[in-house]
Amino acid sequence: MVREKQLNQISVQELFHDLQDEMISKYNTNKRAIQHPGAKGGTTELNWVEWLRKYLPKRYTVDKGFVVDYEGSISQEIDVIIYDTQFCPFIFNHDGVKYIPAESVYAVFEVKPKLSSDYVKYAGEKAKSVRVLERTTKPIVGAERNLTAKRPKEIICGLLTASSSWGLKTEENKLIGSLSKDIASRLDLVCCLQTKSYKLDYLRDKITSNSSTENESLIFFFVNLFVKLQDMGNPPAMDIMAYAKAMDSISLKK
Repeated sequence: MVREKQLNQISVQELFHDLQDEMISKYNTNKRAIQHPGAKGGTTELNWVEWLRKYLPKRYTVDKGFVVDYEGSISQEIDVIIYDTQFCPFIFNHDGVKYIPAESVYAVFEVKPKLSSDYVKYAGEKAKSVRVLERTTKPIVGAERNLTAKRPKEIICGLLTASSSWGLKTEENKLIGSLSKDIASRLDLVCCLQTKSYKLDYLRDKITSNSSTENESLIFFFVNLFVKLQDMGNPPAMDIMAYAKAMDSISLKK
């Protein structure tokens, strides 16, 4: 039997566009109301953190902070960190500054006011400071069978901006020309609220991109981020005893 079309319907496209308009409006309000550059930058970062907290599933936690590994190496300060708290047993919180174990990190993003060559390169440096950290993994012991240690997947990295320094016709080519060929510095997603968003793919020395329309930059970014997060699945089981080596009271000698 053919299902009859519902009389009461809503446009999903319009809902998506309303979400984008809401964030751009909030950004513009902050831009007008907050004059101090440092405060303005911090507020913009917070907007992205709050927005992702609101719309990502609750299994994902979003914060600003640093990423650390079991050897004590630390990333540069990261504006937006998407990470796991379900399988990660601890997050260091020192005087309000969060230090997040590398094993729990799904994605990191740099937030800047404009899309430009310098900011693209800077975001690549931030990405590399996270990707070079060591991540532990260990087998999982189950009731019926044991699972082998899961190899950590590459952390998603990107750049989030409000406007662009480039004209719309040249923006995509300028962006691709600014990207680093260093594997650890690659950016996967770039979002410019007032122009377009880009999903970047790397095949050997060639970089290709898929881009949004002008009025769907935020939703294009969000959908592609969510798909990438789904593809990552659960994080690998971390070896907490590797971190425990830093404690005098725990001996790892057999």
